[in-house]
Amino acid sequence: MSVRARRNGTRITLAAAAVAASALIAPAVAASSAPVPATTRGAEPPRLDATVESVFEGTWDADQGIAVDRTYFYAIDNSEITKHERATGEPVLQFAGADGGPVEHLDSGVVVSNKLYAAHSNYPEWPMESSIEVFDTRTMEHVGTHSFGIDRGSLTWLDHHDGSWWAAFANYNRVMDGMDEPYGQTYNTQVVKLDDDFQVVQSWTIPKSILDKFELMSNSGGSWGPDGNLYLTGHDLPEAYVMALPEAGSELEWLGTVSLEGIEGQGIAWDRTDNTNPSLWGISRDNDEVREFAVPVDDVAEPSGPEWGVLGPDEFRR
Repeated sequence: MSVRARRNGTRITLAAAAVAASALIAPAVAASSAPVPATTRGAEPPRLDATVESVFEGTWDADQGIAVDRTYFYAIDNSEITKHERATGEPVLQFAGADGGPVEHLDSGVVVSNKLYAAHSNYPEWPMESSIEVFDTRTMEHVGTHSFGIDRGSLTWLDHHDGSWWAAFANYNRVMDGMDEPYGQTYNTQVVKLDDDFQVVQSWTIPKSILDKFELMSNSGGSWGPDGNLYLTGHDLPEAYVMALPEAGSELEWLGTVSLEGIEGQGIAWDRTDNTNPSLWGISRDNDEVREFAVPVDDVAEPSGPEWGVLGPDEFRR
């Protein structure tokens, strides 16, 4: 993730020389100039409105997610992916999985070097199984797979950012047909960072206040924005949650909420092919639509900065 400046007002600064001197020869040091900052964790951050730039109607495969590159967008359904021209919305090619075949529940996707990497699971079957399915964007042929088997939940989205792969394993409070217990329980949902071999190297949780918005469902979409923040969506609501990696701990920091008119959650994708005019793409499965948005990323709040300080002897908490 790119490094960005933090607000200086929330930092604690102590003169290094004074601290060293107090430890060696002085009986005490003067109190620091600022108190340990109070946390704002748990408070709902500001809401921003995205602007609809394009609407593509009649995209019948826009049921689970979306992927995008410079020339095309890819509407994703359970076992189909349809390639459309961005200029006109016209469909060009379609990958179509066989009925009852191994490709059964595709979700979000991302295009990297002429390949579309799609998150895949056996949802709503139990136990949960997940994989990454890979397609050649030129031919729409299936060209690769990586199986997670039974792992952390159902893989719902995948992205590539800052030299690493990122994904989410979703869990659900919904009780599926034939089950007595929730499908994994939503609070077990994890955002993960993976290496080039798709091995998990770190994982984070989503704040409970966002998980509560998902109700019985979970995190369906995720994509890294041009501002270096991670944008997450649920299963139903027309909004994306702007997240940052935390300074410490395992919970993502919630920076803002972006209203996305006309979509119902699900998979999203930032178009990062044009650095001067990046746009966020989403779907309306209820209306068979793909929508392109301009997002006021410059208005997203910065991360809060460290929620701690270093205290001199006269300030120790006891």
